Amino acid sequence: MLAALLFSKCQNHGDHNAISSATRKELPVLCQEGGMPNLFVSETGTMYLTWIEFLNDSTDALYFSTLKRDKWSTPGTIALGTDWFVNWADFPSLAVYRGNDDFLTVHWLQKSAAGTYDYDVQIAQSQDHGRHWTQRFRPHRDSIAAEHGFVSLLPLPEYKMLAVWLDGRKMTSGDTSQTHHDHGYAGPMTLRCAIFDTEGYISYEHELDDQVCECCQTDAVVAASGITVVYRDRSHDEVRDISIVRFRKGKWTTPKSICNDNWKIGGCPVNGPAIAAFGDTLAVAWYTAADGIAQVKVAFSYDGGENFEDPTRIDEGKPLGRVDIVMLSHKEAIVSWMETLEDGAQILATTVTPKQKQGETIVITNTSKSRQSGFPVMEKIGSQIVFAWTQADSVSVVKSSILELKKLD
Repeated sequence: MLAALLFSKCQNHGDHNAISSATRKELPVLCQEGGMPNLFVSETGTMYLTWIEFLNDSTDALYFSTLKRDKWSTPGTIALGTDWFVNWADFPSLAVYRGNDDFLTVHWLQKSAAGTYDYDVQIAQSQDHGRHWTQRFRPHRDSIAAEHGFVSLLPLPEYKMLAVWLDGRKMTSGDTSQTHHDHGYAGPMTLRCAIFDTEGYISYEHELDDQVCECCQTDAVVAASGITVVYRDRSHDEVRDISIVRFRKGKWTTPKSICNDNWKIGGCPVNGPAIAAFGDTLAVAWYTAADGIAQVKVAFSYDGGENFEDPTRIDEGKPLGRVDIVMLSHKEAIVSWMETLEDGAQILATTVTPKQKQGETIVITNTSKSRQSGFPVMEKIGSQIVFAWTQADSVSVVKSSILELKKLD
């Protein structure tokens, strides 16, 4: 069934651009106090921003806004909650069904039991561009009090949506006081997926990897040859490198490493990969600290993820990671990440090809290196790259800016 939902032609076609000659401007967000922003661009070219607004000490709200003429619209409220799991690294998302911007789906996280990491993925949908939202449902149907999160939503043809997430159903011992961060957990974190439609009907479920890193973000794209998912894996001897699984010829491939960094670490680094596609060209960005050397790397594949070129290191020497990536063409991408300063951090961006960095590294903004600053995100729309991040000062707020790309002569 899943094979029939794939399409054979990439929808993202961009011009060759130079980041070093781009102009930047601030894009104010109507956020009073909040964080954990995320971005999505629909098939019709509409940019969406979501974030969590902190209404008071006990109540959170999930807001969304659309970009119109370089201005964010008045926020719409998706949901309110007093029992959400709000985490700096595991943030909500919004996606739009293919072919109709009225059909939206969102996810957030809600506590399911007393354990610190017992929470579920909650999904709500709208058929009128966010004016009304349906009763929520869960893409996982295990009914086990455990961790379910780090979700990637990916629109498919025929009004279907793929959800990929980290699933802790095998980790729990049934004792809600025991979590996977203790030494006595029962089993591994797994990577799972499901497909649902605009009515919330779940038609497909599958385990993609039976042992993965516990709390790093996932990412997913549809390349010309099919669905591709990237994530931080975990071997039995605690090597936590970046792996890939692909849906090809009606089935999921066996997980394989993109690059053998051989980063052996006894706990989750909370630093997931990012992937972008242009036709059957894929670009993956990730953070590693193998051999005690912190690095941000980018690797390209020209055959839909079957093989990857040798990676290029793009950081400035003291990276925090927290990467994102977008494609400009089949041979060039923009990658963003956070770099440590003596008294804080910066969000940086540069262009990269399979062989080397291109041009200068630019500063998007100065920020805090604390967890409260979260994970910056970016998306391409036309000739613009939109960035969004949490500015963690005395009050945390969501901020954004636009990078206007210029064509090379």
